[in-house]
Amino acid sequence: FIFTVCNFMSHEKCLKNVKIPCSCIAPSLVRVPVAHCFGPPGHYKRKFCTVCRKSLESPAFRCEVCELHVHTDCILFACSDCRQCHQDGHLDHDIYHHHWREGNLSSSARCEFCKKTCGSSEVLSGMRCEWCGILAHAACYVIVTPECTFGRLRNMILPPNCVQLFSRNFSKLHCFRISENMQTESDEDDDVDGSTQGSTKEIQISTDSSKQTLKIFDGNDAVKRNQFRLISVPRIAKNEEVVEAALRAYYINDDQQEYELQTFTQQVLLSDDVINRNDAAEDSNLGSVFRESVPEAWIIRAKPKDEEVIRIYPAWLKVGMAYVSLRVNKDSTVQTVIKEVLPLLGRQTECLQNFKLVEVLMGSKQVQRMVLDNQELILNRLKDIRKTSIRQMNQTRFYIVENSKSTVEVNLFVGGLPPQLSPEEYTNILKEELAIKTNVVSVSHVYQAQGAVVLQISCFSEAERIYMLVKDTVVNDKPLNAVVIPAVMASKIPRNCCPLLVFVNPKSGGLKGRDLLYSFRKLLNPHQVFELTNGGPLPGFHTFSKVPSFRVLVCGGDGTVGWVLGALEEIRHKLVCSEPSVAILPLGTGNDLGRVLRWGAGYSGEDPYSILVSVDEADDVLMDRWTILLDAEEPAEGAENGIAEPEPPKIVQMNNYCGLGIDAELSLDFHHAREEEPGKFNSRFHNKGVYVKVGLQKISHTRNLHKDIKLQVDQHEVELPSIEGLIFINIPSWGSGADLWGSESDNRFEKPRIDDGLLEVVGVTGVVHMGQVQGGFRSGIRIAQGSYFRVTLLKPIPVQVDGEPWIQAPGQIIISAAGPKVHMLKKSKQKQKK
Repeated sequence: FIFTVCNFMSHEKCLKNVKIPCSCIAPSLVRVPVAHCFGPPGHYKRKFCTVCRKSLESPAFRCEVCELHVHTDCILFACSDCRQCHQDGHLDHDIYHHHWREGNLSSSARCEFCKKTCGSSEVLSGMRCEWCGILAHAACYVIVTPECTFGRLRNMILPPNCVQLFSRNFSKLHCFRISENMQTESDEDDDVDGSTQGSTKEIQISTDSSKQTLKIFDGNDAVKRNQFRLISVPRIAKNEEVVEAALRAYYINDDQQEYELQTFTQQVLLSDDVINRNDAAEDSNLGSVFRESVPEAWIIRAKPKDEEVIRIYPAWLKVGMAYVSLRVNKDSTVQTVIKEVLPLLGRQTECLQNFKLVEVLMGSKQVQRMVLDNQELILNRLKDIRKTSIRQMNQTRFYIVENSKSTVEVNLFVGGLPPQLSPEEYTNILKEELAIKTNVVSVSHVYQAQGAVVLQISCFSEAERIYMLVKDTVVNDKPLNAVVIPAVMASKIPRNCCPLLVFVNPKSGGLKGRDLLYSFRKLLNPHQVFELTNGGPLPGFHTFSKVPSFRVLVCGGDGTVGWVLGALEEIRHKLVCSEPSVAILPLGTGNDLGRVLRWGAGYSGEDPYSILVSVDEADDVLMDRWTILLDAEEPAEGAENGIAEPEPPKIVQMNNYCGLGIDAELSLDFHHAREEEPGKFNSRFHNKGVYVKVGLQKISHTRNLHKDIKLQVDQHEVELPSIEGLIFINIPSWGSGADLWGSESDNRFEKPRIDDGLLEVVGVTGVVHMGQVQGGFRSGIRIAQGSYFRVTLLKPIPVQVDGEPWIQAPGQIIISAAGPKVHMLKKSKQKQKK
């Protein structure tokens, strides 16, 4: 059997065991309406549409927060059943139930209960909880205990009831800080395009000459937007048959006797009222309603009713019932409905004025709420909704809500401001550039070193205005950036919970960062996953500033890791958990720190779930960090009017290594090549090829570096051998995994460790020597080991720190330990726990 509304297929013998709800009643089963967060349309192999259950052969949408996949022409019929990742003042609760999503499982997926295969690549089958990941058959999942414990990753997930975000005027992309450049079209355009694509698909179905294809609109809103559905009916068809086909096209399972068809004329475009061409004689005619002069388009309308039964949902979830049914007539007002509903909910002793009736439209992209006037007639309101769209009527609920003075609090992170200013100066800049209203906007946090502030806004419209205005604002030739950040209620976090703060650089690793962002948002709470190109690491650390214990996962190259560790050092004093442990998912080219900590040479598509389990089981180790003071004594070249001043001293942080001479020169050439053609540098293999090419070009160059610099280690002068490159190493991995120091024992030096408070100084004689080191045939020339270094440059020399190169003017370079050691996570050798 195949169901005519949602294309569900079943054997005849299995019909009595069907547990999956049809798409037409799915909206009525939603417990807490939460809109989806759709990215741009894309091609998804071996995936199925949740609405029509057909394969996604053409471009389709997927939710960035849950596993919902849907055709472009089905998106309007997807109900708002996304994961509830935060509290927003509506239907908040502390106990979380399993959030089941059907299908799109791998064919090897097995049911947690009967242990049989429950996934399929051929049809939409099997159920998966989107919080704990438990898998089950449709017949088995109904016996599962409803409460969800978040599964294996429960200690890493930021519990949704601990996160608060008031987001009425912000799109879901803004709430979850998802880059807007992913969104290629506006919502309205997507809807229009969806109707066109869906029409084309269905036109191809109805090629039978005995049938005709009709456009069906479901109300005035569809007419204005030119959004229609196509149905295929016999050329000689009764009115009832066409009505039934039209209702199926809009996933409505109501009695066809309650609906009628109206012809679509050009007058529709000029007026909201559509002329009803179906007179009484035609309605009573049992023959064909379609003769030779058949209109191309029709509108399906609901017939007016004198009374009907409506469902009223309580806005609090602990009354023991999902909803109450109430019969209303043409005299029923909102106030009379409230009066009749309260006794049914056990609240008969309370005053009517303490409650209000809220109309909620559960659209797939947005959940819209509207408070109804007490004197409004309910039947008139239902008539207006159906006149606008019978599809929207199927997605509309009425909630009875207690009146309360809810305080609005939107937190907006604004970066890109001039550093080292006072709170008053930042407020003045925001007044001048953004015209902020100080009666509803206040500066709650100031990060002077980074030039950033957090605004606390008590008005939705003002928050939205500031957010949109910041994008086009430039201060001191630097564009501002804004990020909507949630409030984490640290007091609600369970004691054994240590949430994972995830930073992903989407530009690293041949764009694998984009896929990881999507995967981590699915596996964790998306509010704990931050995209580094959207405001940097600071918004993430601010969000977790009150969390008593958390860990950090950095997905990127060594440069990205250094960026995050530098930001952590600057903001450490403002964190309750001042020393979080940091894990690495290496996405860069060299990934030396990732190699040392056993995270591998680079990400090559491993299962993100397994990566998170490995982070949970990783061992805590300490690592030294170093401060490098660059003090140029001679002026920079190209000074104006012949009056030159030396460059001001600069401080940089070092985690892995610092190179002077030929090593830095190769890095500089690679850096210039990447700046000229950044689009080509999207794979680790190509990047290493460019390194080899620039190295071969330098193979015949000679520079007597030992004559151009002087080295002092722990207050003692060190005589340098004949070398072309001098490298200070903090970790036993250099240049994509090479052991520059070597493994031979030497009585002059201690065995290097990443937490011994010492740096090793190594020399290389040229490009050939560097190639031999990377090939494992030789090691570098051991020069010194110490904790304080002073290098004197007698001429401009290339310098690189953790892969970031530049030309350093003559002067002093001082390297010393940088405060407390940083806590890192080293991948455990032990087998993963079950």
